[in-house]
Amino acid sequence: MDSKRISLKNIKLQQDIILQEIFNLAPNFNDNSQAIKQLHQSLITKATIIEKICVEQQITPANLTEQSRKIYSWIKFLTDEDYLQLHVKNTSYLWETAKNILSRRGQQPLKLMIAIANLAGLYKGKVSASAASIMISEGFINAPNMVLQALVESALTGKSRTHTQTIREFASTEEYSNVLLELDLIADVLAEKPQGKFYNLDELFDKVNHEYFFSSLAKPRLAWSRINTYRKLGHYESARDRVVISLTLDDGKVPEFVVEFVLYHELLHKYHGTKWVQGRRMVHTKEFRDSESKFKFYNEASRWLKKSTPQ
Repeated sequence: MDSKRISLKNIKLQQDIILQEIFNLAPNFNDNSQAIKQLHQSLITKATIIEKICVEQQITPANLTEQSRKIYSWIKFLTDEDYLQLHVKNTSYLWETAKNILSRRGQQPLKLMIAIANLAGLYKGKVSASAASIMISEGFINAPNMVLQALVESALTGKSRTHTQTIREFASTEEYSNVLLELDLIADVLAEKPQGKFYNLDELFDKVNHEYFFSSLAKPRLAWSRINTYRKLGHYESARDRVVISLTLDDGKVPEFVVEFVLYHELLHKYHGTKWVQGRRMVHTKEFRDSESKFKFYNEASRWLKKSTPQ
């Protein structure tokens, strides 16, 4: 079954339509607007249709062709209201910044397009007398304005050492790679069976929930990733209340306390939720780090992960 690959017709066109809808919302961004709510519902509908097609074909989204899988993952990613709000908000800032830069240079293209998507590189820009377009990686969805400005400047006016450094510094952060990993994991999970070859996530959840949450935490969906991931070994998807743990950890050579620690870390995301600080989405708050350090084998697990994970 794994060798079967399905390509979804018109999925690139669907993404282009969504990007245009988001761009149309940018000039008058309002995080409580009816238009954003309607777009959110539309994204949920589109993702559900793709999932139904997969069920009919007896596959999972992981069996889609690369382009179809990436666009499905991107659509599903934006069904998280927090991410959609950030996406539209930052598209609005990018649009305003681009307009100011072009005006400063005496350029007023007839057509301007700004898009944030699941891009292979960091960004790309194209400018002509009649049009300007900028495409930016989804990894920058929660970037500060200084980084967004550097991206627009680089895309429209060419690279500079300062802007390149600003962009690369953010692109090397956990914040950036976490977004890319979430996009990777949306489709690339096994059927949601908590039993791995060596470890059962249901059993580990019950143990961690009892020891650290007084058995009060509602069980999320638990899944192993289809791919071996080394950048990060687990992820909590709030939109689907799902914890995904990397298959890398389902190995007899990995101590149980390490798997428990990664699971505990992801459950803390569910427990603490998201904080908004100056318009940015923060997940690793001081409260989060304080809770994390209460894990019984915190030092041992941290040392094992640092030694075993490629830098």
